[in-house]
Amino acid sequence: MRTKEKILIESLRLFSQRGYDAVSVEQIAAAVGIKAPSLYKHYKSKKEIFDAIFEETGRRYEAFTDTISVHAGHSDRDVVLFEQISADDLVEKVKSLIAYSLHDEYVSMFRRMMTIEQYRSPELSELYSHRYVMQIREYHTGLFRQMIEAGVLADEDPEILALVYDAPILVLLGECDRHPDREEECVDTLEKHVRLFYRTYSRKRNAE
Repeated sequence: MRTKEKILIESLRLFSQRGYDAVSVEQIAAAVGIKAPSLYKHYKSKKEIFDAIFEETGRRYEAFTDTISVHAGHSDRDVVLFEQISADDLVEKVKSLIAYSLHDEYVSMFRRMMTIEQYRSPELSELYSHRYVMQIREYHTGLFRQMIEAGVLADEDPEILALVYDAPILVLLGECDRHPDREEECVDTLEKHVRLFYRTYSRKRNAE
């Protein structure tokens, strides 16, 4: 592993365990196995390390979601797929997203770090809200609006539909973070939620 990559991984590991402010550049360097002056050859500051972690996490997440045809921020690219999707396929897609979020070590550590820092830093709180709340809500609002216009989703307020759909998923993801031993139970509850949403609001109920 290249030193530059190792710096990001070890920094993220420390940030996710102790919080961003509690970790020094010297501690990061020690975890990597180098001296602080050597670390500065790769990154000018701890903030630059964080920015690189943020970008890398986004790149990894987008690379994965591309494989299941979900494009955060571009719901118009996914409308045709979701207009035709069955309840079973929707459940599998959501399960894939949850499994990736929980078990990809890089993404999981980043989420834990942001969960800690949302209560300490206004800037990171804003980033947390954007990445884990607003971006998801905006994606589903846009997707549901277009599906309503296409006549495949009940004619309801798309913003409210997005809240109804997203909130249980985010709650269950947080539950799995806090209690990994309850993952199977949470995933089972998640499936029931997705199927209930499909039955309630989809006009393709006969595909169930």
